[in-house]
Amino acid sequence: MSVVSFVSSALGRTRRALPVSDHCDGERFFNPASEQARPIGDVITWQRTREKSAWPEFVPLTPYPPPPAQVIPGAIAATFVGHSTFLLRTANAVILTDPVFTTHAGPFGRLGPRRVRPAALPLDSLPIPDIVLVSHNHYDHLQPSSLRRCAQGAEPQFVTPLGLGPFVRRLTLQNVIELDWWKTADLGDGRTVTCVPAQHFSARTPFDRNRTLWCGFVLHSATETIYFAGDSGYGPHFREIGRRSGPIDLALLPIGAYEPRWFMRPVHMNPAEAVQAHVDIAARVSLGMHFGTFQLTDEAIDEPLFALDRALDERGVSDQAFTTIDFGDSTVIPPAGLNAR
Repeated sequence: MSVVSFVSSALGRTRRALPVSDHCDGERFFNPASEQARPIGDVITWQRTREKSAWPEFVPLTPYPPPPAQVIPGAIAATFVGHSTFLLRTANAVILTDPVFTTHAGPFGRLGPRRVRPAALPLDSLPIPDIVLVSHNHYDHLQPSSLRRCAQGAEPQFVTPLGLGPFVRRLTLQNVIELDWWKTADLGDGRTVTCVPAQHFSARTPFDRNRTLWCGFVLHSATETIYFAGDSGYGPHFREIGRRSGPIDLALLPIGAYEPRWFMRPVHMNPAEAVQAHVDIAARVSLGMHFGTFQLTDEAIDEPLFALDRALDERGVSDQAFTTIDFGDSTVIPPAGLNAR
């Protein structure tokens, strides 16, 4: 591989023609609801004026039993690995969401924000995934070394938003499905995946902003429906996802990296907005994610958990309907119609 090709691959650049749509002008993607990520001038202002809460250098993990090795049809086992990485198990599939197991959320997994909690499960200890969902190209959601390790000794089905497929294939991962918003692919065994809208942006360098799409995913089978939101600000797309894709048995919704609001509101929900998203999509159970791992923004490390409790009380939503699980812990969502055990 030439130096130019290597750099291009490392940076994730793509210059292929893109389809014109309500969220793409043919060269770059954008949020149709008019909420765009802040321009570089606002980034500089935030960095100059930010009041960042102190995070601990390291948070030890509590030991938990290993993830369930199997579940009955219609049930979903969810294990929180950290940040936006979940291990999900259904009766016939193992799924990983935005697998990031590196020590840092930056280039090469060695630069950028450092993990204060290690990945709760070593990647080598996990079952081989059948499906790997990659919501967008930010470093805290896409690390090449983690994706490559997912494929060792197997060929998982990688699913990405539009424009990101070439980057993943350049990692020597060939079993890649690339989807635009509202497009659906058949994954076999009666399971489909639909790429659904998110309100966010993409970039891995100063030069490739919004060249690839960002999204959430809905995995659907005859017995369960799972929604992984990726990264998103709050917007009308949640109600549309609920209308088109429901009923949703399990939703994974981001609740962290939201302060200061003047800067983060277009691209990251706060817990109150996440509760509204839960209501909009009418999920049977929602689990919070995207908190307590990398210090990306200004709120305190545990503030998303306290704010979520307050928002649930204010909206009258039970903490069984929307909750969080500890790093490394697992929960099993029973089939619809059965009581939790």
